[in-house]
Amino acid sequence: MAADREIRDYLQALKHQRRLSPATLRNYRHALELLLGFIKDAKPESVDPAQVRRMVATLHAKGLAPRTLALVLSAWRGWFRWLARHRGLRANPVLGIRAPKAGRPLPKALSVEAAQKLLEAQGGEDPASLRDRAMFELLYSSGLRVGELVALDADDGRLDLRQGEVTVTGKGAKTRTVPVGAQARESLKKWLGLRAALAANGEKALFVGARGRRISAATVAARLRRWASAAGTGRVHPHMLRHSFATHVLQSSQDLRAVQEMLGHASISTTQVYTHLDFQALAKVYDAAHPRARKK
Repeated sequence: MAADREIRDYLQALKHQRRLSPATLRNYRHALELLLGFIKDAKPESVDPAQVRRMVATLHAKGLAPRTLALVLSAWRGWFRWLARHRGLRANPVLGIRAPKAGRPLPKALSVEAAQKLLEAQGGEDPASLRDRAMFELLYSSGLRVGELVALDADDGRLDLRQGEVTVTGKGAKTRTVPVGAQARESLKKWLGLRAALAANGEKALFVGARGRRISAATVAARLRRWASAAGTGRVHPHMLRHSFATHVLQSSQDLRAVQEMLGHASISTTQVYTHLDFQALAKVYDAAHPRARKK
């Protein structure tokens, strides 16, 4: 088929001009083979936007995810663009056609019981364990991002244990001040009692690693995985503690604006995802407790 040759020529052009990886080229080839399966013996110039929409709807009904459909449309759009430039095609039927929106994945949060189990696990009284407890308590207590945590310095006044608050600079260089709970303050006091002896000369970081330098986000994540494994709470990553903070505060207060401010979200729509988590928890309670909720 002429279309087969056109696709081979197009993929060769992508390979040499854009230097796409073999995996990307395979994805493009597969996407274009899907297109040929729809148009069969018809010529590419006979394809119109309505037909493209029907193809996308068919693929979506067969279970292709929105992200996969977006890649498919990108491959189709690029091929028709190439045909217009090199083979005289008059119009690109894929222009302006978008894949269905992907459903926004809900963030994973610990239950209140799991969070308590994790943070109350006996981690020891050695410096590394005291540091870890202080870090994890602060992440959960104040909803910090791990990048905000590791950026904290010890003596710049941003961590005020007397007032029970910490000031951090988040995304978009936005500064916010959030509360620090009593358990986190106690853990931080213990860590600060040891930090000066462990930190390298001139190191300003609040949390330091084995060599006395500012701890990395990757090390925080690795230590939390080890801590969670020992506590038997399953795999936990630092952002899950932030999600847990937001979910638990919202469940207790129902104050979405306050949670937005504490998380440092620019838009309330970003914070609203936690209302869905709250509803899921309520739905589970309903399913377990309501006499008419369960199937007989």
